[in-house]
Amino acid sequence: MKKHNFSAGPCILPQEVLKKASEAVLNFNNLDLSLIEISHRSADFVEVMETARNLVLELLDLKDKGYSALFLQGGASLEFLMAPYNLLPEDGKAAYIDTGTWSAKSIKEAKLLGEIDVIASSKDKNYNYIPKDIEIPADATYVHCTSNNTIFGTQFKTFPQTDKLLVCDMSSDIFSRELDFSQFDLIYAGAQKNMGPAGTTLVVVKNDILGKTGRKIPSMLDYQVHISKDSMFNTPSVFPVYVSMLTLQWLKDLGGIKGIEKINEEKAELLYGEIDSNPLFQGVAEKEDRSTMNVTFTLTDESKKDEFDKKWKAAGISGINGHRSVGGYRASIYNAMPLESVQALVDVMKAL
Repeated sequence: MKKHNFSAGPCILPQEVLKKASEAVLNFNNLDLSLIEISHRSADFVEVMETARNLVLELLDLKDKGYSALFLQGGASLEFLMAPYNLLPEDGKAAYIDTGTWSAKSIKEAKLLGEIDVIASSKDKNYNYIPKDIEIPADATYVHCTSNNTIFGTQFKTFPQTDKLLVCDMSSDIFSRELDFSQFDLIYAGAQKNMGPAGTTLVVVKNDILGKTGRKIPSMLDYQVHISKDSMFNTPSVFPVYVSMLTLQWLKDLGGIKGIEKINEEKAELLYGEIDSNPLFQGVAEKEDRSTMNVTFTLTDESKKDEFDKKWKAAGISGINGHRSVGGYRASIYNAMPLESVQALVDVMKAL
């Protein structure tokens, strides 16, 4: 590894995945053709798409449970609109939990289509915690939450118990920890955190919740249309889907989500341990709500900033500057981040 890449996204991918992907760009499946120039309708790519979709359901333990997996475009930002288009009746209401920048954006888009009730928010403390004891309105059609807040470094550890549809933006922690994924009716996630390069978006949706809003939905925004065309209603993002397939296979070979969760916890414990024990650093998020994917922290002595910045850059560390909304530093330790890279950062912190 040339750099210890802590970028929040697009983010680090496994080295073996990058190698296989680069080979496919030059010669895919020994066709003497590049992956990015073959027809998306060819048997070779149709197999890629089907393999990727099946791996998603297998890893989430949702296979044969009435769910469809789709690889779409537009990022999670388009899903902010697609979710209410497909789930919110014209005269209905949806309940949203506001835990950061991206959930706030999802609320803004959903309000274009109907009544949105923000039932809980952590904005009062600059999103440094996850709201608790959330009351869900009886007349809400669905509840929307963002499982992990990339910018602020918080993460839902448990999810609202509800008889309403449960929708979750999992862009920055999908496939990182074991959950009962069947508690969710709709999951969406941009690929560029834990799954692949930017350019495709994963949607996992329970089939029987669709087609009940009474809305006329534009074809490109209609999940049922994409399901009926096996996620190829329009030309898919061929390269990102292929790299996502490789990454999902890499994850399966590691022992699936159970296997990677153990590694992720070890990385997070190492870094948070240094933050908590080193008087020069302090965490941003409340301890009980800390993300295992995005570690946010600040210096307690700003006079040390230049020295610290110089040291981590000299150590080959990249991408730990904090978001402008929070300041300080943010180390994104997604699935593909090796423990050795986290140790390299901790070593720099110890030496400050």
